[in-house]
Amino acid sequence: MNDDAEQQPLTRVPAYAQDQLAKSFVTALTHEEDGTRRRAEDRAHRWQRVLDGLAGGSLTVGSRTPVAGLPAWVTPEVVRGGFATGAASAGGPLQPYEEEAARLAGVAADRRALFVHALSEAGLADLWALLDNGRYEVAVPEEAALLTVAWLVRSGQLTEAADLVEVLEPFAGRLRFTPRPSAAPLPDASAVHRRTVADAGRTLARRRPHAAIEAQREALTVWQPFADELLVLWLETAEGEHVLARTPDKDWRERGTALLRRYRQLAAAHTHCRKHRSPKENLGILHRALAETVAGRPLSARRLGLLQHAVASMVRRRGVPGSEQHRALRGRQAAQGALPSHHALAQLVLRRLGALPQDIGAADVDALVVPVAEEEHRETGLPSGAPVPATIRRVVEAALSAPLGTLVERGVVPSAEVLAELVPQLVAATTAQAYPDEALRTLMAANYRAFRNRRSLLLLRLERQVRVEELPWVRAVSGQRGDEAAQEEAHSALRQLGELAVQGFPGTLLPNPLVRELGVLARQADLGAPMVEELAADIFMGTFSPKFLTAARIAGELLRGSIYERYYGINYKALRDLAVVEAGEALTRSYRPRSSPRFAQLCIARAGSSGRSWVAANGQVIEQAQILTTHNLATLVRQVGITPEPGWQDLAGRCFRTVCRLTAQVHHHPRPLATIKDAAYAWRQLVFFLSLCPPAEHSQLLDRLDEETARHPAHVAARLAPALAGLRLVTDGGSFADDGTALGGRARRFLGWSTGEHWLRGLPPTGPPPTR
Repeated sequence: MNDDAEQQPLTRVPAYAQDQLAKSFVTALTHEEDGTRRRAEDRAHRWQRVLDGLAGGSLTVGSRTPVAGLPAWVTPEVVRGGFATGAASAGGPLQPYEEEAARLAGVAADRRALFVHALSEAGLADLWALLDNGRYEVAVPEEAALLTVAWLVRSGQLTEAADLVEVLEPFAGRLRFTPRPSAAPLPDASAVHRRTVADAGRTLARRRPHAAIEAQREALTVWQPFADELLVLWLETAEGEHVLARTPDKDWRERGTALLRRYRQLAAAHTHCRKHRSPKENLGILHRALAETVAGRPLSARRLGLLQHAVASMVRRRGVPGSEQHRALRGRQAAQGALPSHHALAQLVLRRLGALPQDIGAADVDALVVPVAEEEHRETGLPSGAPVPATIRRVVEAALSAPLGTLVERGVVPSAEVLAELVPQLVAATTAQAYPDEALRTLMAANYRAFRNRRSLLLLRLERQVRVEELPWVRAVSGQRGDEAAQEEAHSALRQLGELAVQGFPGTLLPNPLVRELGVLARQADLGAPMVEELAADIFMGTFSPKFLTAARIAGELLRGSIYERYYGINYKALRDLAVVEAGEALTRSYRPRSSPRFAQLCIARAGSSGRSWVAANGQVIEQAQILTTHNLATLVRQVGITPEPGWQDLAGRCFRTVCRLTAQVHHHPRPLATIKDAAYAWRQLVFFLSLCPPAEHSQLLDRLDEETARHPAHVAARLAPALAGLRLVTDGGSFADDGTALGGRARRFLGWSTGEHWLRGLPPTGPPPTR
């Protein structure tokens, strides 16, 4: 699911959809690549469906049931921005595997006939076989539905099976509930992969020979040796430095004719390098002079002068052909030209990949990128022992299937966003461990992976995205879960993932897809660990769900009296009291509260917001919520118990390196506000980790920060000087004024959002450094 989709205010929906339709239409008409045009045309059709649905009233933007007639559990087709098109992802024309299933079953090629057949004795037998051998795929969650029915029937839970069929039956003719067979069983759930073997193969197959490199190779192996032959021929006519001092005889002309004939053959066969065709190049001069001479035409004074200069310069620069100097040079060039091209090596690795299962990752990528073997040399002509270049290695390594920590260590996972893409594979395996039955465990893991491909909807009024446990077939087997063992497994996985994210990518905001997966594990572990998402400032409606206040209370339990509390001017005791009051009010209600008005009021007051709903003001309020909650860091430390291996001081130092890197990008940046916001996120994590360090380490860490700024351009230290001064001030027991400044403005609290000009954009005036 993609929570990072660009989401737009409700009032702009028609204009936004029309704009996206126009962009897709232009691309479909004008792009030079066929595949891109086809994809753009498909996008245009989807956006047209969005507009038609809005106009006809069949779509409701902002609802978790946006398509009239489809319940929340049906996977909707969603386009950029979180807009449903009105179609179901499991709908549309029959898939090839459905047509083949209908043919084998001898039933009509429609989904209702397939549905009915699946519930017959023969159909159930087929589904049971798939459950046992695991040779099936689940591309959308609906494809797991009938397999679940079959499992319930086989386990004797006929009432649950009948109830599930009753829920599915109204949609049997529209949605595909049958699984798609697979040649290979489902992969080992303990390992994850970023790309499949097929993905890596397609990337390598798209590589084309590099024109400049192939031209250079051709020049070294074809045209320079040929130029040497022409030079030798012309030197036979020279006396001293004068070419054609001797009159060419019949034998010379015959050899010249043969060279001209071979030139034409070479030019026809080797087309990458065109330098030999230039009349200003030495080879072109020698060739044209030879053609004139062999034809019996005397050379003009200009052409003779060019010939004389070309011969002299070639001998002067490289030596006479056959000399030791010339042989050494041509030997080096021949060795360079004989090196295999990246394209040829990519084709070799593509052959190696072809022998593996294509729809999963590769357990051993090192074997795929070893140097060219002797047998491969005989088959392909590539030099034996030639290494596979790094660019090709990186493509293959992206298909490595291994534990998530291994992928991070090897650099296959370069960012928290990529980590978020892979986490659902691990969470699927973890959540499925709650089912004792192996076949059901495999099915629920496949269902979860498919569910996580479900794109998020644009939701308003604190509506919640559909959760996997709301799917009817998941509810039908919920009684099979072993809760105690599942809780322990989920807690272990949550701690592992939390440490991996914090340790691997400090200074980076946890992306929403990763937060959602952590939330799934936290609920399963029953830790009372609320995970809060980053809210979109452009659709923020001034409200927060109750879990934000709970997360802030947990942060207060960890950070009360800390540098973090003093730096950001938080009164965690008052916040705890606020949480108690709101919890008491909730007990008097007959319904579960959907928002935390007191927390929202606190964030608005801390932001100093005027109440205007424009984006920057919204961002200031959201930032205060992130400050109060630490955006999940306190929850991970206190409730989950993460203890990253490098230690808090190391993580704080790495956060500051991120701050410096981002601050360097502000210089001469025309629109640096997004970069400043990211730098402030990293700074907040720095303050958090510093607060967890023992007091004895505070001064040592601050000195390290000064050393780090010295490694960057001077403007970085100048821009960060107020922030560093403020951090030193608070560490030594001082505090900021209400406006977030101190020491006459030379010390500042570092926040990311601003409704005016941010102080980090301008270099501060020079003056004596603030004293500690």
